[in-house]
Amino acid sequence: MTDQGRGFPQFYMTAPMKCPYLPDRQERKLFTVLTGENAVFLNNSLTKGGFRRSQNIAYQPACEDCTACVSVRIPVAEFKLSKSLRRIQRLNSDLIGKYQTSGPTSEQYALFRDYIETRHADGGMADMNVFDYMAMVGDTGIDTRIIEYRPRQTLEHSGAVKPPLIAAALTDVLDDGLSMVYSFFAPDEEKRGLGTFMILDHVEAALRMGLPYVYLGYYVEGSNKMQYKARFRPQEQLGPQGWCRI
Repeated sequence: MTDQGRGFPQFYMTAPMKCPYLPDRQERKLFTVLTGENAVFLNNSLTKGGFRRSQNIAYQPACEDCTACVSVRIPVAEFKLSKSLRRIQRLNSDLIGKYQTSGPTSEQYALFRDYIETRHADGGMADMNVFDYMAMVGDTGIDTRIIEYRPRQTLEHSGAVKPPLIAAALTDVLDDGLSMVYSFFAPDEEKRGLGTFMILDHVEAALRMGLPYVYLGYYVEGSNKMQYKARFRPQEQLGPQGWCRI
């Protein structure tokens, strides 16, 4: 192998499979492995170029005759709270997110399984066991955090019994923002709008950290699963001409 070959990642293509977002379509993904001393640099660069991370894999849709998946990010300094988003903030004012080095726990896995079985039983993660979860959260050379959301008294009353974990987010810290890799929450707390709340919390965290963006992954026009991402304005979408304000 040449020196040039060692300095550049190798990319691979998956076989066609059923699209999880749009009916009667198939998806393919372009992917590479994030390992070695260049893993952090690659993750930063590829995320800015529209890739997403899963464990030690960075991937991007590469579907034939379809470009519905569009990378989106929030420019946090210009983000404006709508009336409905302010309501979600108020509903969850009793929660505190604790940012910590990524590491799996049995409590996280129990919440994850409850979330998957209730909301995504037919999805690609439905068969994940505890070892798969451990790999998702802990098998990474990236600067990754796991944010646990619990009622406020968890931090105010030392020695008290911990209230149950309500929500969690696996998040990469990039050189220009926070990238939300995966989040999950208690299904019986659906009225709180926890998925939306965690994004709002990441916007505030990015501001505190002096980071300009929160990366939300892909927005898919026509997919009900992805419509919530359109609520965050202004936002930037990645197109042929680069990142453009929406």
